[in-house]
Amino acid sequence: MTAALNRIQIDIAVCTFRRLELQETLHSLALITVPDAADIRIIVADNDVTPTAEPLVDQMRPTMPFEIVYVHCPASNISIARNACLGNSRGHYLAFVDDDETVSRTWLVQLLDVARASGADAVLGPVRAEYTLSAPNWMRRGDFHSTRPVWVNGEILTGYTCNVLLDLTRPVLSARWFNLESGRSGGEDTEFFRHMHAAGGRIAYAPDALVFEPVPEKRARLAWLAKRRFRSGQTHGRLLNQPARAGGRLVEIARALAKSGYCAAASLVFAASPVTRSRYALRAIMHAGVVSGLLGVRELEQYGAVAAR
Repeated sequence: MTAALNRIQIDIAVCTFRRLELQETLHSLALITVPDAADIRIIVADNDVTPTAEPLVDQMRPTMPFEIVYVHCPASNISIARNACLGNSRGHYLAFVDDDETVSRTWLVQLLDVARASGADAVLGPVRAEYTLSAPNWMRRGDFHSTRPVWVNGEILTGYTCNVLLDLTRPVLSARWFNLESGRSGGEDTEFFRHMHAAGGRIAYAPDALVFEPVPEKRARLAWLAKRRFRSGQTHGRLLNQPARAGGRLVEIARALAKSGYCAAASLVFAASPVTRSRYALRAIMHAGVVSGLLGVRELEQYGAVAAR
């Protein structure tokens, strides 16, 4: 009886939209090392108009050592899917991974160890990009697609959902949801964690909780990276532009313009170095996105546009 009371429930959430790679994601989850005294359950949230992922989930069930809960949550708004995972979770912890990723064997153990040692409300892990040989050399050398947290004055202020563990027992996460208005553009996770941190939440990092993400040909392009960075900047600008900070709007616009101009100039200075040039150019584009967000320009849509096509 005591042993049963000491067990913990960990739910693993995978939001999906028309991706056959979901099969590889689930297969990698089937092979993870299970933390001591932990019960694992997987939640697959299908964000398509029709339940297109359900046959694949049903096919995978006999091969999985864990229960899989399938939730159909239409349509084409990633916040709806993420909220469905939150709403269907009954665990002490909820982990998120993407439907085109595979996890390392000790991924969950590493996240949980850091959560317990740090006492943080959320723990992020790294996402390591896997390039094909067709990707440009400068892109592979610069590793432009991998995801890691950003520290500001020694602190992580926001996060992402492609590799994270949430401690749902924490008050700061109680009744906290992803913003539906950001669910078509993306950036809903940035907003979620930014508000969580502002409410007193703490975010830690587990560098060995590795997740791997292949970079398909359509993403291995400067244009794709530029669009991604611009939209990310728009999200940041929108958050800076919220009413509590409205008085500093002109200052923020001037700062973002100066940063964009500086980075654009630096990209020209380093024209002979593809990695450095591209890094500065993408930062210039990101800061231009911040200006766009501060001016209230509608954010680029990622998820709604996919459904429309």
